[in-house]
Amino acid sequence: MAEEIAGAQPRRRIKEMEVMVADAIVETPDTTTLVLFTGNDRLDYKAGHFLTIDPHQFEALARFTAFLEDLKGKREPPRAYSLASAPDERQLAVTVKEERYVSGVTKYPPLLSPLLVKRTTRGTRLVVTGFTGPYTLPDDVEARTDHLVHVCAGSGSVPNLSILKHALRNHAGLRHTFIYSNRTLEDVIFLNQLAALQAQHPERLRVFHTLTRETGSLSDGMRRGRLDEALLREAIPDPGSCLVYACGPAISASDRRLAREKNEQPQARFLEGALAALQQIGIPKNSICHESYG
Repeated sequence: MAEEIAGAQPRRRIKEMEVMVADAIVETPDTTTLVLFTGNDRLDYKAGHFLTIDPHQFEALARFTAFLEDLKGKREPPRAYSLASAPDERQLAVTVKEERYVSGVTKYPPLLSPLLVKRTTRGTRLVVTGFTGPYTLPDDVEARTDHLVHVCAGSGSVPNLSILKHALRNHAGLRHTFIYSNRTLEDVIFLNQLAALQAQHPERLRVFHTLTRETGSLSDGMRRGRLDEALLREAIPDPGSCLVYACGPAISASDRRLAREKNEQPQARFLEGALAALQQIGIPKNSICHESYG
């Protein structure tokens, strides 16, 4: 779910296309980037868009899909995955993080992401539908700000990487701060890509990593703990004039269901905490675009 900054691009008409997996790049133990060959060098999408994949097309999932549909009493919907590629890159790519099943917490086991992450290889053909989503930059972004702040956790970095790469190439007036939260160093998606981009654009990109469960030694730009107001104040000296794109896990439908069963309020997750902290340091609500998953 995304909330737009006024003036951002509206949702676009979507279309179905057959693609072939040209490469499957293991980013972390539970995350894979699928590079997709489309046969079309002029794909019409914007940085921050996503595509969808319907699980019904996979024969290996047929019995699991049917079982879950019987259990839920409704058809399994397509799953949405953010594009890691930028529109001016030759290859289309999506990055998929395997969803976790936690007994007593997760209502249903994940259906599609384990297949895409662990069992999709080069040469696999599949049908995708794209491209859409409001989590994109407004056309007049450089007239609004000279500082774009990315606040991410987990696979929330995927659409922000697309936006970052595109803006570094096409919006010379923008500088970037990329604030990225993960459990451990092993969980950091795009660690090397972000380091390379920072080295290539030292005057325009700063990267902050904050790790909540890391016990090993840390390099420059990394710290322990959760994202908080202190880190945001350090990283964002201009809260009144920047634009923020925040993406990460938020309270899910399962979280709300479990809380209702216990007669409690659902516990805030990364995105709720980040949005509250951003507003506490003085960033106006209309300067924040956010997208969530749960």
